[in-house]
Amino acid sequence: MLTLYDDPISGNGYKARLILRLTGQAFRVVALDIMKSQTRTPEFLAINPNGKIPALVFEDGRALSESNAILFHFAEGTDYLPADPFARAQVMQWMFWEQYNHEPNIATSRFLIQHRELTDEVKATLEAKKAPGEAALGLMESRLASADFLVDSGFSIADISLYAYTHVAEEGGFSLEPYPAIRAWIKRVEFVPGFMAMGMA
Repeated sequence: MLTLYDDPISGNGYKARLILRLTGQAFRVVALDIMKSQTRTPEFLAINPNGKIPALVFEDGRALSESNAILFHFAEGTDYLPADPFARAQVMQWMFWEQYNHEPNIATSRFLIQHRELTDEVKATLEAKKAPGEAALGLMESRLASADFLVDSGFSIADISLYAYTHVAEEGGFSLEPYPAIRAWIKRVEFVPGFMAMGMA
């Protein structure tokens, strides 16, 4: 059985849990508390030297980390990753963009608000992330105003990757009220067969 090292508060961990559920994988979860530095122990660093969750250990002992890499691995050969080369590249385009433009602003703001004292320094950081976070949501809104999902081939791991932190953007101080296309897309994702909410294991 697969072993997923995860923290329930993590959107990146949620991506891994969701693709494992959608593809029918048998797995167990080992919960780690990132706020207690449980990903910095020698035991965990032997699994993922980067000291972050999610980390997935296969039955043969191999380990895979980085949420989008886990998405890609388990989507291979399924409808969640299109066979057409250009469509596959579009999926990857969105996933690379998520890690560079979306997650550093929206997910990081959520973490700071929920888990850090709102000092003047933290408030300044949040303010600095506001404009690029809104720009990321604006780009998604523009795409989703004319498409059901991020890639024309249909629901894919690109949607999983971006749903994880977009649907909780308001927890990071980003209102979704100005983004009707994003809100409609969130509902479509939640109606995908086999969908599992973030708080579920």
